[in-house]
Amino acid sequence: MNSVLAIHQTAPARFTPLPTPSALGGAPAAPSPAGLSPNASSPTFVRTTAPLGADPMEAIATAVTVQRDGTIFREGDPAGHIHKVVRGMVRLHKMLPDGRRQIIGFLEAGDHLGLSFGDTYLFSAEAVVETVVQRIPRARFEAVLDTNPGIQRRLLAMATTELVAAQDQMLLLGRKTACERICSFLLMLSRRRERRLLPGDRVRLPMTRGDIADYLGLTIETVSRTLSKLKAGSLIRCQAEGRIDLPDRAALAVLAGEATGQPQ
Repeated sequence: MNSVLAIHQTAPARFTPLPTPSALGGAPAAPSPAGLSPNASSPTFVRTTAPLGADPMEAIATAVTVQRDGTIFREGDPAGHIHKVVRGMVRLHKMLPDGRRQIIGFLEAGDHLGLSFGDTYLFSAEAVVETVVQRIPRARFEAVLDTNPGIQRRLLAMATTELVAAQDQMLLLGRKTACERICSFLLMLSRRRERRLLPGDRVRLPMTRGDIADYLGLTIETVSRTLSKLKAGSLIRCQAEGRIDLPDRAALAVLAGEATGQPQ
């Protein structure tokens, strides 16, 4: 436990970002013929079809492969499509007036992006690794919603989850120390895996340290130093391909400043 206490003494982060983000949302400028940003990395288009009785969204979706760091859409582009992550990871970000980047979320398989009642996307979306997304024309998406109350309920549940996530990030950026932010981030990824019925004692960090820093409002040096301390304290174990084992999530929860000290 001494290692836990030593890590917990990490100094607070230097600055406190920003407004409430939402990983659902969208709005942008002039669509390219493919509906992706003109600077997207050579996506591959594959028409998908749905078997009888499948999700009706599958029948109107086009699968798109976006290379690592490729653009799916940019903030301000016309919001002509809804996207669903099939494989890989997507980062969502906004640019601040002073030129800094604020990452507002990381999306994985099953997550939707570009859900907006506005005419343009509210943030930019890029592939963290090679990523496959389904693109659904917005007009056809809305037509399916009109005739499928079950999908409407599912999207409402997603919107509620994203609102909670936005509130959690506000707390992360506004009140927590650097160590608390890193531990909360690892636990967030763990709980997200458990919601997908996957083991929560291992998470994937395919994003760069810079991505993590821009999400948590820290410097790259602080992220690296804090992860090294957690590793030295045997609270995380780094594996190949960005995988990290979490052998003591209860201790991480204490360091994250959670009242119960138990993973949720």
